[in-house]
Amino acid sequence: MLLNPPLRAGDVVQMKRAHPCGSDVWEVLMAGADVRLKCRKCGRVVLLDRVKFNSRLKKRLETAPGDEGESPRT
Repeated sequence: MLLNPPLRAGDVVQMKRAHPCGSDVWEVLMAGADVRLKCRKCGRVVLLDRVKFNSRLKKRLETAPGDEGESPRT
């Protein structure tokens, strides 16, 4: 089991600063060199580069359903 699973589409994260609508909870739509996020309150979609995203991330609230329990392929 991984201690810190990689960021994936469907994860829900909390950012350090709130969006102007008042919410600090976002859903990850795309994760790669850039991270596309959707505000859970107002639906605004933003695109952040990975370095900026990592510095603004507070914590992961939910992990996307998937294959966390499976062992890595060899």
